[in-house]
Amino acid sequence: MESMERRALVLYAHGARDPRWAEPFERLLMRIREKRPSLPVALAFLDYLEPDLMNAAQALVRAGANRIRIVPLFFGRGGHLREDFPNQLEAVRTAVPDAQFEIAEAAGEVDSVLEAIAEFAVRDIR
Repeated sequence: MESMERRALVLYAHGARDPRWAEPFERLLMRIREKRPSLPVALAFLDYLEPDLMNAAQALVRAGANRIRIVPLFFGRGGHLREDFPNQLEAVRTAVPDAQFEIAEAAGEVDSVLEAIAEFAVRDIR
């Protein structure tokens, strides 16, 4: 018998030495939780802040998730997404082999995200 799919979401951001840098990502996390209260969702950071991708994924799996969508909150696919992220993801896949991972596009490469930012940028210009 095949097990039931239990989905979860990871918002994956760069991180910074100053923890205040994460405040917009925490607000995004709360908005997602308001929109989808039954969906387990976590923040994960590439560097500097906790949790890292490994700890976030392991926590979601411990909570019952077996299919995790990772959304990179980056503007483009630079070195971090082309090199660092795949290395981290491979380590996570090895540590939690029973979970499946789906990787979304980098947020800044999605037309609707760019459109929202463009609208924001010009909204008060007359």
